[in-house]
Amino acid sequence: MPIKSRSIWSHVRPPASRGKLNDEWDVCVIGAGIAGLSAAYFLAREGRSVIVLEAQPKVSSGETMFTTAHLASIIDDRFQRLISIRGEDNARLAYQSHAAAIDAIGKVVGEEEIDCDFERVHGYLFLGDGDSPDSLAKEEEAVRELGIPHERLGGLPIPGMEAVPCLRFPGQGRFHPVKYLVGLTHAVKRAGGVIRTGTRVSKVEGGDTAKVTTADDKTITARHVVVATNQPINSGLVLNTKIAAYHTYAFAAEVPQGSLPGDLYWDTLDPYHYIRTQTLHGTDGPAEYVIVGGEDHRTGQADDFKEPWYRLETWAKSRLAGLKMRPVKYRWSGQVFETLDGLALIGPEPGGPENILVVTGDSGMGMTHGTIAGLLLPDLISGRPNPWAELFDPRRAPVGAAKTFVEENANTVAQYRDWLTGGDAGSVEQVAPGTGATVREGMKKLAVYCDKEGKCHTMSATCPHMGGVVRWNDAEGTWDCPVHGSRFSPTGKVVHGPAVDNLEKVEAEKEAAVSHS
Repeated sequence: MPIKSRSIWSHVRPPASRGKLNDEWDVCVIGAGIAGLSAAYFLAREGRSVIVLEAQPKVSSGETMFTTAHLASIIDDRFQRLISIRGEDNARLAYQSHAAAIDAIGKVVGEEEIDCDFERVHGYLFLGDGDSPDSLAKEEEAVRELGIPHERLGGLPIPGMEAVPCLRFPGQGRFHPVKYLVGLTHAVKRAGGVIRTGTRVSKVEGGDTAKVTTADDKTITARHVVVATNQPINSGLVLNTKIAAYHTYAFAAEVPQGSLPGDLYWDTLDPYHYIRTQTLHGTDGPAEYVIVGGEDHRTGQADDFKEPWYRLETWAKSRLAGLKMRPVKYRWSGQVFETLDGLALIGPEPGGPENILVVTGDSGMGMTHGTIAGLLLPDLISGRPNPWAELFDPRRAPVGAAKTFVEENANTVAQYRDWLTGGDAGSVEQVAPGTGATVREGMKKLAVYCDKEGKCHTMSATCPHMGGVVRWNDAEGTWDCPVHGSRFSPTGKVVHGPAVDNLEKVEAEKEAAVSHS
């Protein structure tokens, strides 16, 4: 049975919004996560007419709900790697852009009076279990070359980890992401923007005037369109060679108040582990939680989708034993899109029209990358120069990442081998209640979900985006495409792009022909 997945941020209910769906706009933004709402906010502040369309019933219901909300100017993929791929000047710009994003969030919080627990903190990069001390030394050399403020320390301020070497970086931040987006929603409206939730987009077309078609066949025209759906729903083949979908895991457990300084922590491993705290205020008073994340893997590519949570909790119990964690209360997972150089793709899609702009490739730094998009896109749309434009241009081809390009795309192509294999179950009748499985039927593969009452929902296993074969995620109860990261509900409804269509229903729902034990 799927694990009951619930984000620590879910105790805050984000708003629905049914703004008027007029025909013509300066900018149509698709997606009401941090990237989409940040873009809408800064564009509306410039006096542009802006509408935000969100497929989910409420804002902040996508990947922003499943972040761990680190606000860091220190690149997850390490500056030493970024220097080797893009050079020192671009690496320095990357640091400056993320630092500017944290500053911008702090400014918005102050000007719009958003109560979202925003706080400036230190960030600690520490040596991972069994990792070579050289990995920390090389990163220290890189940040020294770039002039990034830092301090080498002999230990962490974490009970039991006082002897673990680390680098400490000032000027980082943390906040409650959903509270921030609730406040940003109101700020967008005050600036004249319109937000419409429960409105799924099925098609985006460029041209002198861009056209956006909704699932209920409404057409909106705009001078520019910003596709901020984590993975662009209109993405073509070229863009998909530049990003790779990864699944990441997190949990939160209560710890004694004050047992862990409220900073940001992440280790040098690959995939790395990351830690922060969050205080929740309930009827019994404040409660402090430690949030631990990591154990990333390519979306849809795991033998056991529950195992990463178990590994993560085992790691935390070993490394954070001094915190006296209580039983895990929240578990959740999210999806991140890695780029070849670890920097987001913000701007016109490769080979696409100039007035259709995308925001993708969060690379595990979605909160700052999304805010950078909000700062950069108004300049791109207005034709103003911006020092970050080339840095984040989706059309860039970082030749220094050729090895990564080959490896990631070879992985993607290899997933099509599922068309040559049998199914997870021999027949529809073998799918147990509360589970899903693929079933081979001649030349076709079916995605079969058997609900708790024993009724089977049978669909094509073909992802409507680019023809990958979906796989059943037994931890989250979803169908995940291992090719480009589309995800679907148990009954085949699209919940995450790039797919815009549901899994095709190939036959009527029917009762299982035999009883299930």
